[in-house]
Amino acid sequence: MLAVAILAITYETKASTGIMLPILIGADVVAVWYYHRHAQWGYLIRLAPWMALGVLVGVWSGKDLPNEVFKQGMAMVILVSVVFMFWWDRSKKTVPRSKVFAPFMGLAAGFATMVGNLAGAFSNIYFLAMRLPKEQFIGTAAWLFFMINLFKLPFHIWVWETINKDSLLISLQIYPAVLVGFFVGVRLVKYIRDQNYRQMILLLTALGAVIIFLR
Repeated sequence: MLAVAILAITYETKASTGIMLPILIGADVVAVWYYHRHAQWGYLIRLAPWMALGVLVGVWSGKDLPNEVFKQGMAMVILVSVVFMFWWDRSKKTVPRSKVFAPFMGLAAGFATMVGNLAGAFSNIYFLAMRLPKEQFIGTAAWLFFMINLFKLPFHIWVWETINKDSLLISLQIYPAVLVGFFVGVRLVKYIRDQNYRQMILLLTALGAVIIFLR
């Protein structure tokens, strides 16, 4: 989410989502290759249709929004995500596994990923509630984001028109750093304590939202 914020303040906010999406798809390919055997398809199938519906809501509601309103909306989504993650991190209770939990999280994640590539917080809370081991968590999330990001692609090209030849050139220039970051991250995350890792994510994500607001 910090990377999303950096792109949003470097380019126009809505345009940045089109630059980021091919980068994310490229990252998804590497993540699926590395963690694919750990995916839990039952959880994925439960969440993916609702995420797809949330994407369609995001396509419709975000198509004609002025850039300033889009920017403020993206910042709000980030901040709400931070509050949600902070609540989960501090709460000692298990998130309810009711029948509406997966649809709610899926819709929220789908909408957030369309308007700002920000599905992580909502889908992460769902997978945490399911108590997936780390490898299954990562493998399932990798497949989920890969499929949803591919589903979003035609809407960015033909409806929002945020992906074009110029945006793809920027994405391609950034992508080699994604590969470096992936392999560094796989090794680095092993040395960071869980609590410190969560605190770092919360801090950097909140910082990204504040930067967008003040931009």
